[in-house]
Amino acid sequence: MTREYMGNGERLDVLLSSDGELSRSRAAALIKDGCVKVGERVETKPSLKTAVGMPVTVTLPEARPAKAEAQDIPLEILYQDEHLAVVVKPCGMVVHPAAGNGDGTLVNALLYHLDSLSGIGGEMRPGIVHRLDKDTSGLMLVAKDDAAHAALSRQLADRQMEKHYRAMVYGKMKEQAGVIEKPIGRSKTDRKKMAVDENGRWAKTEWKVLREYPDRTLLDVHIITGRTHQIRVHMSSAGHPVLGDPLYGHKRMPAADRLMLHAYSLEFTHPATGERMRFTAPCPFCEDSALAD
Repeated sequence: MTREYMGNGERLDVLLSSDGELSRSRAAALIKDGCVKVGERVETKPSLKTAVGMPVTVTLPEARPAKAEAQDIPLEILYQDEHLAVVVKPCGMVVHPAAGNGDGTLVNALLYHLDSLSGIGGEMRPGIVHRLDKDTSGLMLVAKDDAAHAALSRQLADRQMEKHYRAMVYGKMKEQAGVIEKPIGRSKTDRKKMAVDENGRWAKTEWKVLREYPDRTLLDVHIITGRTHQIRVHMSSAGHPVLGDPLYGHKRMPAADRLMLHAYSLEFTHPATGERMRFTAPCPFCEDSALAD
């Protein structure tokens, strides 16, 4: 696989990381490995200043196949049958193995506890229909065969799943309910972050107040779309970041011992039976169980 760029006077590694597809360190490694041509010449110096208008070609090496290993990690399974499972991911658990998180993930636990997983997600992401951030706890839907995975993915894409979260946010809301509809894209200044961006993808979040405190508010949050960091970005853009959020919060917020965001309820249609199913997972930072529904 190759990618084409056009020289603009910047360093070669900066140019290759400018679109957000490659990190600067990954770009530098590819350059040093001889995977980059400037014009017709292989270039191995990341610091080379590219001539304006000079074509630059990156040849990405074939990804080496990897396979996640089963690990005996405690996992709360709310429901399972031959087609799917509903599990509760704890705060701090990464969903699937990746660089820097080779084990101890939800996938490692799933491989141990479930008798089968769909292969559509690949060897490193078997059964994974949707994701949660590492520090977000709560419900996840897992496919155990490929037909179920495809059907559930279609429901997700067609917005036929209903997902509600509990979020403890900074400050008091001016209204008791509201909608945030702002496009989200990759941050232009920090590629670890997302941001409200007029050129980003459409995103819609509905919220309503469940309980108010002097310096914070507990919300029910219903996401219509499922963009990366959507709730965190939208609430921060409204001036009410999620407590415990190191990316989108600020120093004035009350301290929190975790990201106060929890995937509380999940509703979907069973891909084999057609039954509409709904599951809930108690909120670990909500004081009153009466807030459950």
